[in-house]
Amino acid sequence: MARPTPLSGFPELLPEQRIVEQQVVDTLRATFELHGFAGVETRAVEPLDQLLRKGDTSKEVYLLRRLHEESAEGHAGLGLHFDLTVPFARYVLENAGKLEFPFRRYQIQKAWRGERPQEGAVPRVHAGRHRRGRP
Repeated sequence: MARPTPLSGFPELLPEQRIVEQQVVDTLRATFELHGFAGVETRAVEPLDQLLRKGDTSKEVYLLRRLHEESAEGHAGLGLHFDLTVPFARYVLENAGKLEFPFRRYQIQKAWRGERPQEGAVPRVHAGRHRRGRP
């Protein structure tokens, strides 16, 4: 049997690495919350037209296909987000009447890229203070 090769964009950690990652995430979370930031989590899947709106990013997007999909494109028109900007902008628009601005948030969740990240890049942590209409 051939040895499996890792999939680019889908890192897996050994238990010792996961413990360290979890400690870092716990420290970040506690620090953000100490300074009044609210934790936000958005869905992993976004409409493809939204993900591709800002230029040619098609090399970075993993498309989703439903098992019995019969569309001409061969996919469901959905993709996994490759950073947290597009999902957060949608989140603000969908919840605009329920959020208080300025809105201080942090977001720690997975992002999927079809490329190797640059050295030191952490595409799963975003934080910011947002005014109305400016995600």
